Formats: sequence, C-alpha cells, structure tokens
Amino acid sequence: MSTRFKFGKNWKSFLKYIDEDAIQESKTALKKHLKLDTLEDLSFLDIGSGSGLSSLAAKQLNANVHSFDYDKDSVNCTKELKKKYYKDDKNWTIFEGSILDSNFISSLGKFDIIYSWGVLHHTGNMHLALENALIPLTNNGLLNIAIYNNQGIVSIFWTFIKKRYCSNLLYKAIILSIFIPYFTLITLILGLLKHKNPFFLFSNYTTRGMNIFIDWIDWLGGYPFETAKASEIINFYTSKGLTLIHSETTHNKGCSQFTFKKTVSHT
Repeated sequence: MSTRFKFGKNWKSFLKYIDEDAIQESKTALKKHLKLDTLEDLSFLDIGSGSGLSSLAAKQLNANVHSFDYDKDSVNCTKELKKKYYKDDKNWTIFEGSILDSNFISSLGKFDIIYSWGVLHHTGNMHLALENALIPLTNNGLLNIAIYNNQGIVSIFWTFIKKRYCSNLLYKAIILSIFIPYFTLITLILGLLKHKNPFFLFSNYTTRGMNIFIDWIDWLGGYPFETAKASEIINFYTSKGLTLIHSETTHNKGCSQFTFKKTVSHT
C-alpha cells in the first residue's frame, strides 16, 4: 500500500525516549489490563511490536516473549531493545510477519497471552486481524487489545487526514503545520486549567511509557485506519466463546482497551 504510514521509522525516533520510567509505565499498564502481577512462566505474543517497549515490559515481568511486526523498521526497533536489555536471552524471539497471514500465525503455536495495542486497526483488514488474533490463543489464555473508537463522521474526517498525510510530502507538511501547533496549544491550555502548569502534560505523559510528540505523529499519519464501537468488539469476541474480564472504553478520539479470556475451545 503506497499510502501506508511508516510506523517503524516513527518508532525508531521513539527509542531514545525509552528509559526506566517509560519501561515502568509500560509494565504498570500491562499488569493493570491483564489483572496479573507477574507473567512468570507465561508465553506472551506481541502482535505488532512497534518500538518493542511492550515486549520489553512483558519480558521484565518474566514472560517468555515472542514479538513480530509487519514493518521491517519496527522489527529492527524491537531487536535493538532486546540487544540492549536481553542480548542473549533465548526466551525472547522476534519475527517479521503479518497478522493477516493465517498460515504464519498458525505456525507460531499457542500462547497464554496475546497482546496487540493499537495495531489491528492499522492492517487494512481489521476484521481478519481480529479473527486471526484468536488462532494462537490457548484455552484459558488472555487476549489484550486496543482498538480505535468509532466516532462516526469524526472518524471519517481523521481517515481523510491520515490518508492525505501519507500520500505525499506536501500534504504531510501542511497537516503538520496545522495540527502540531493546534495539539500544542490544547495541551498547554489543559495543563494550565487542570494542573496550574501549562507544561505539566508534556513532562507527565504517562500513556504506556509513550512520548507525546511521537504519539501525535503516529495519530496524524496512522494509515490504514479503521475503527469500531466498543460494543462491536465485545460482541465479536464473546460470540467466539471469550469472556470480557476488563475494559476501558472511550467515547472520544483514541482507543478502547479490552482484555478477554478464552474459556471454551472454539473450532
């Protein structure tokens, strides 16, 4: 897809921001959504590993980690983190592959935890990606995903912006010149109103250990882009025999997060 956002190059820019605080934030988010304090002796599949931060957090929680991404640069980012923190660890493997490739997914085996934060809606075929995420999930395993909320006409607007951003350099420059100042102003105002400090949200951005500026670029350029209402995701997976054990939904821009448990075997 010629208009696909270069997710891996954006993640490469993020690597320099990964420190102990970022790793701790990512570990805290994992424990919260999985309802587990440790992942010891559990197998963890990171679908769309991106920067590799979530895989690293899972590894530090003592999981046996398997990471893959469709984007070669993202794969290399994940490998860089492994080299830095777990260079010779055989219990962290990293692949290049696509969640849309059913044969590839089937070849990976079964896992106790399937994790995919903000990835399945960027594949160009979200329904197939949601379906294929079930293939490697073991009985009694956990599926933790985050999917962009469907805001109707607002989502249509953002789809238009994202596609234009990725179409050529002129559109990219125009979109950045409009929205980065706008996001900056809004963030300054919210920091002042909520925390009496206009810069508070810049220095206290605690979304899974992410960086606010990298997140803005990811949002503006993140194409392909699909969305779903929370009820659609819940209905889809409960119809497959999974049980919802945790969710954080939004009615605004951003992702709703879900953790399901596979309680029956579905064929």
